[in-house]
Amino acid sequence: METNPTDPALHPDALLDTLREVIDPELGINIVDLGLIYDLAVEGAKVKVKMTFTVRGCPMQQSLIRGVRIALLRVEPVEEVEVEMVWDPPWNPSMMAPEVRERVGLPGCSS
Repeated sequence: METNPTDPALHPDALLDTLREVIDPELGINIVDLGLIYDLAVEGAKVKVKMTFTVRGCPMQQSLIRGVRIALLRVEPVEEVEVEMVWDPPWNPSMMAPEVRERVGLPGCSS
């Protein structure tokens, strides 16, 4: 299936909004605002996601990856989702959205 590269549903901001539906169950915060999404790329009807986790041994890794796939596959015309876990750069609290850092009590957090 060919997709229109200007399709608003495939715009990175729209895809990030979709991924805000995926909530880290331990923290109760969406994965985008936590800073876990490092990159999104659209290739035709395929979305490639590079993401990380707050810690390497995160027990929710597979659940969150599954959540990313499910959320993006609901976006028409997405037909395939590839999720790559990356550890570089290592996640740190400064990657969270400012309002999230403040909500969890880290307003002065810096990288």
